[in-house]
Amino acid sequence: MKRLFYYLALTMLMPSAFAIENNVQISGQLVAEPCTLSTDSSAITLDFGNLVSKYFYQTSRTPGEPFAIVLTECDTSLGNSATVTFKGTESVALPGLLVPDDGDTHGIAFGIETDEGSPQPLALNQPSPVFALANGTNTLALRGYVQAEPDAIAAQSLTAGPFIATATFQIDYP
Repeated sequence: MKRLFYYLALTMLMPSAFAIENNVQISGQLVAEPCTLSTDSSAITLDFGNLVSKYFYQTSRTPGEPFAIVLTECDTSLGNSATVTFKGTESVALPGLLVPDDGDTHGIAFGIETDEGSPQPLALNQPSPVFALANGTNTLALRGYVQAEPDAIAAQSLTAGPFIATATFQIDYP
């Protein structure tokens, strides 16, 4: 019992350095997004299958492969437009296009463009033109394509083999 009183007395004599008032401040802003990204749009895969290298020597790129980013539960009172920014490693030979993940360009790069009306290219790492939103579900129709690098076409040096390229996208509501 004496020992208990000894420890209690000792802790009462210790400085209160262990309890500093207001040493952490947390702040932020809670915002409401105008739309929700559909779960079907959270991981998009484009499969171009087998592409014959000789095809690129005649025409520099493939036709666009359609895909969509679907936004649901849109509320235009919170925002009536959106932009999409695709992020990834940009091609040196074809600025604005995405290079394969392995770093070996194979002489190709991947592009993205709009799929409505006259297609507009969407440059990598830059916001897209504005997409108008309506209440409810909105589909941002896009296309991906493979394009050969001009030097690889001129030298006929496209490298055969599998390729994978990965980009992430960010939706902003300006």
